[in-house]
Amino acid sequence: MLLVHGGRDHCRNWDWVAEAFRDEYHIIAPDLRGHGDSQWSMGGSYTMPEYVYDIAHLVDQKNMAPVTILSHSLGGMISLQYAGLHPDSVKSITAIEGLGSSPANLAKNAGKTIDTRLNEWAEELRKLSGRTPRRYASLENAFKRMQDENPHLTEEQARHLTVHGANQNEDGTYSWKFDNYVRIFRPYGLTTDDVHHLWSRITCPTLLVRGTESWATDPAQDGRLESFQNATVVAIEGAGHWAHHDRLDVFLDHVRKHLAN
Repeated sequence: MLLVHGGRDHCRNWDWVAEAFRDEYHIIAPDLRGHGDSQWSMGGSYTMPEYVYDIAHLVDQKNMAPVTILSHSLGGMISLQYAGLHPDSVKSITAIEGLGSSPANLAKNAGKTIDTRLNEWAEELRKLSGRTPRRYASLENAFKRMQDENPHLTEEQARHLTVHGANQNEDGTYSWKFDNYVRIFRPYGLTTDDVHHLWSRITCPTLLVRGTESWATDPAQDGRLESFQNATVVAIEGAGHWAHHDRLDVFLDHVRKHLAN
């Protein structure tokens, strides 16, 4: 079982899920490039094809195919594209809000000319190059920021994610482990049609999970579900974007039913 985390996150956010499945699967949960304890990419290069390549290389090196994948957000985007590229290598996939921006947002950005997109990207790079990663006076302060980011988290979850998601700086302060450049959306890459084509190539059972209290739109209502051959959408009440944290037991029930079928 391969567990793929989301953006600005780290592999230890899967610990509770891994604990639930450890008796049934050999579990591998990597830190994506630029995240957690993985190396930062030279030149701040974090494109979707590079992320997909990393996962493809990992599956190949560890001889995991056909692999069962659980993924979240950015990790879902990566995993679904990998499954479309290598449909025979994936046995089952679960993606928590891993479809990316809504069709409405994509349409709005698609209306921008290439010079506008390139200039906005360059401006983002310029701002980030002069930005010092935020430093927290103590791990407790970082923990409070984690709680503010996701009020659904229990105190135990927030502390666990903070301890494994922050590094201590030379002056005794703390900063998040991820590379700030992972925040930037590149003005080039796969088109919406390209992504939908990859989704249409996925042959394994696919579970698309969303939280009813999240900003993410429902793929069953916005048309994206139509691009999949064999996908089911489930909405978890009382969960936000991190459904596997917010309603862990409910999420696990859905995943177990999905895997059993």
